[in-house]
Amino acid sequence: MDVLSGGLNQGNLIVTSVLLIGLVITSRQAKMLDGPGILAATALGFVVGGMGHWTWLLILLSFLLSSHKATKWRFDEKMTRGMSESEDGHRSYGNVIANGGLPGIVAIISFITEDWYNGIWMFGAAVAVASSDTFASEIGCLDDNVRMITTMKPCEPGVNGGFSPSGQKAAFFGSAMISVLTFVAWMVTNADIDSIMIGVQKTIIVAIIGWLGCQMDSVLGAVFENRGYLTKGSVNGISITCGMLAMWMMLSSGIFV
Repeated sequence: MDVLSGGLNQGNLIVTSVLLIGLVITSRQAKMLDGPGILAATALGFVVGGMGHWTWLLILLSFLLSSHKATKWRFDEKMTRGMSESEDGHRSYGNVIANGGLPGIVAIISFITEDWYNGIWMFGAAVAVASSDTFASEIGCLDDNVRMITTMKPCEPGVNGGFSPSGQKAAFFGSAMISVLTFVAWMVTNADIDSIMIGVQKTIIVAIIGWLGCQMDSVLGAVFENRGYLTKGSVNGISITCGMLAMWMMLSSGIFV
């Protein structure tokens, strides 16, 4: 049974199915997602794992679990300050689509082109942006040392476009975590194609793109979302798209030698 190749082969589908069963059970027990959120995550997970690879699904599940932990961190204080999106920290299908929809598109494109070799890095970059932004928001919202990214003037915590020292550290951690997981997924599926050094180079680029994507999210939030021109979901989507395209341009430039 082949579990190393991507796409709709038996081994990949079996492992993907097992992971999705684990997702449903864990989500219900930990209250990570509401009912529609679980359905959306399961459908997205099948696309990511079935058309991409089960290691890609593991990256996405790791992001889901870690972001839930970040959401629950000092949750009572977030509730008191009015900085929680729900009463128990769960996320809805809108969150699933906003953060996972574009990585899902990467999996579909990789399946159509049969290019899982480059797809893993584009997928990793997309999830790294989402992870960086989520960690920055959930950790940084409780830091009172906040400045507006466009003016560098002090502002209230939780305001779109605000950034803080703890938020920036959390953003880098979220991005670096996904980049390391992407490297592991690459090792499992493509280690015999490139040298370890090239894999390390691409891993570093994923981490940088993820962190920069978070900064772009803040700028878009300050300039457009605060004025009502964009929603939170559209800001996330634009930032993730730019991160994904940035990785594609890096891969196409031929700099990794």
